[in-house]
Amino acid sequence: MTGINRRSANTLGIATTLVDALLAFRRGQHKSGLLLLGAAALSKRVNGLGTATSVLLRLIRKFK
Repeated sequence: MTGINRRSANTLGIATTLVDALLAFRRGQHKSGLLLLGAAALSKRVNGLGTATSVLLRLIRKFK
């Protein structure tokens, strides 16, 4: 079994950001969903952007 390399970790981060975006849309949080979709698209160029955006949104919701 092979370990997780940088490319697969980036792909996994993009996928989880897309799942978070879909869940945000289902909850009626359209602005968050659009922000997460944009972050997922930009994550192809900027590693970790989608994950950082997702974590930031979760923290904002928690402390709101």
